[in-house]
Amino acid sequence: MGRREPNVSLSRLLTESGWTFSQFATAVNRVGTESGVPLRYDDSAVSHWLDGTMPRKAVRPFIVEVLSRKLGRPITHAEAGLPAPSPEMSTRPDTVEGLMELGRQDMDPSRRGVLGAALFSVAITIPDWPDVVGRLTAVQTGKARRIGYREVDAVAAMTEKVSELDDQFGGRHARPMAAAFLVNTVVPHLQADAPEDVRQALLSATSDLLYLTGFMAVDEGLHGLAQRYYVKALELAGAAEDHLTYCTTLRGMSLQAVDLGHHAQALRLANAAAAASPNAGPRMRAFLAGQQAHSYAASGDRTNALAFIKEAEVAMDRAESRAKAFGSYAPSSLAYHISQVRYALGDKPGAVESLKESDRLRHSHYRRSSVRYNALLAERQLELGHLEEACLTFDKVLDDYPLVQSGSADEKVRNLQALIRPHLRNRAAQSVYERSLAASA
Repeated sequence: MGRREPNVSLSRLLTESGWTFSQFATAVNRVGTESGVPLRYDDSAVSHWLDGTMPRKAVRPFIVEVLSRKLGRPITHAEAGLPAPSPEMSTRPDTVEGLMELGRQDMDPSRRGVLGAALFSVAITIPDWPDVVGRLTAVQTGKARRIGYREVDAVAAMTEKVSELDDQFGGRHARPMAAAFLVNTVVPHLQADAPEDVRQALLSATSDLLYLTGFMAVDEGLHGLAQRYYVKALELAGAAEDHLTYCTTLRGMSLQAVDLGHHAQALRLANAAAAASPNAGPRMRAFLAGQQAHSYAASGDRTNALAFIKEAEVAMDRAESRAKAFGSYAPSSLAYHISQVRYALGDKPGAVESLKESDRLRHSHYRRSSVRYNALLAERQLELGHLEEACLTFDKVLDDYPLVQSGSADEKVRNLQALIRPHLRNRAAQSVYERSLAASA
């Protein structure tokens, strides 16, 4: 039996990171958890890796990812002294084959475990606007079937309906429906013959559907899968010269990154979204500036955070005085962003008040958002020591929670249960805790 060779490459990267063995193991465990693969590595595992023991195949991407995040540049498997991974889903931007494969795997229950393990990457390549405009000109045409605006309208209507289901009930059941629609209806449309104006409109409608499907994947905690949908949405939005969906998708990617704690990446994406929409209307400007403010605040930049949240407030005032051309960003959304900025900058009481304002302004249709954001409100009330008030808020969460099928809502309720558990001698805490157990059973 041959003697193992020490992994000098991995050792060199670990030294560059400045991490201890224990810190490195903890980072790998954290990324594994993000991807739905619970890990329990400690410093002894890292020592074995450096001595030449090959990490398990499923764990190698996590090792590469944590080093990429820590060092601020893409790290390959080879650089880390690990075998190159086998190729996975197609991401070729010049055909619709990647859409077909992505959708097929998402709609197939037997593939859910593979998709769940897809890794969120801070090193993912984000195409800039000039790089994606006209990129899909190679989509095949000339099929016997010819499509028109009726088919485009059907895609848009289906996307709107799925979005309504997601808002009310969460995306757990709606996302596979969207994936099936993508594979069985949209891809054949993209391959059919059509006038150029119809083709552009179809690409735009498809990019909306891809953005929504990515958003629902985020809600379910499938962050690597969400990135794949988001990048495809960027590509098709560029091909359609659809600035609105392109910028909306970048903003969604920024929100995903900041919620996962990748603040530098979130800021880069938020600023890229703003830069790509120089002629945005006031509601879109508020939409983008709110995310910029959140990202700057999370990064510790107080000056820019306050400047951009002020810009968002001014833009929202202008937007509310006009027709709601882009109604998905409403005053309740802005109040949520104000809360996030206040919290990141250390104003916890102000953050709580802004979340209460967000709840007051939110339409009852947005049930999934109500569960998530009111759960966040209860968490922050507990941080302030307001146990009774937090229990009342948790009760409000549980009014809607049984009606929502959402991974993020499940996570929020589990977190609240853990936070309430030490206070079970309090009658209100015990009552809401028992109710939450029944609701989540």
